[in-house]
Amino acid sequence: MSNLANEPELLVRTEDGIATLTLNRPAARNALSIPLMDHLLDAFERLTDDSAVKVVVIAGNGPAFCAGHDLRELRASPKQDHYERVFDRCAALMLAIIRLPKPVIARVHGVATAAGCQLVATCDLAVAESGARFATPGVNIGLFCSTPMVALTRAVGRKPAMEMLLTGDLIDAEEARRIGLINRVVPAAELDSEVAKLARQIAGKSPLLLAIGKEAFYRQAELGLEPAYHYAAGIMVKNMMAADAAEGIDAFLEKRKPDWRGC
Repeated sequence: MSNLANEPELLVRTEDGIATLTLNRPAARNALSIPLMDHLLDAFERLTDDSAVKVVVIAGNGPAFCAGHDLRELRASPKQDHYERVFDRCAALMLAIIRLPKPVIARVHGVATAAGCQLVATCDLAVAESGARFATPGVNIGLFCSTPMVALTRAVGRKPAMEMLLTGDLIDAEEARRIGLINRVVPAAELDSEVAKLARQIAGKSPLLLAIGKEAFYRQAELGLEPAYHYAAGIMVKNMMAADAAEGIDAFLEKRKPDWRGC
């Protein structure tokens, strides 16, 4: 299945420092086709150096956030090199989200399954409407969700992750929040306002510090305890040398709003 003729598969809108990337393959439940993943990768590359953008939101059009990989596309060319291309592209996409020096928020409605659940787990933050559902259901169709597992096991505990992977069952939004897959659950009518509120709050921080902090968060998480502290101490020193740190501390002491300079 494909999107309606002449409609882009990815919609990009920027407003008040927030870039919203909307997956626009509603008839295919926003399945991550190769073209859609390419569009997302291109968007992240452009946003990396766009100083006007402070926060990125990923959303989906239609009844679902994202139903994972496009199974029709996968079966259309049942060859190893095609499969390698698809999953390599997906890995590149997930790494691009992690490496983007700006926070990424998933705005989740409907279902987020397989690589769609992986997308949610990869984003820095996730807000879902109360009717959202999540699953890694590959086990039900003879395809264990091995790549979604990478993001899932870094977002939630091992036991909840293994249960999702072995059963393929859908979990509701409250359970997803409980195990740490998402941050917040809100009524569907409040989803846009809650995401916008969170994005604006983060966008008001120093973009330099957001970039430093995001990179440090993911790097230290892959280190042992002692190397993590050594690395983090170096980051704190680097951070203290930045003009925004001096401005932020001075503003706090002087009880005024900081004037971030991005350096």
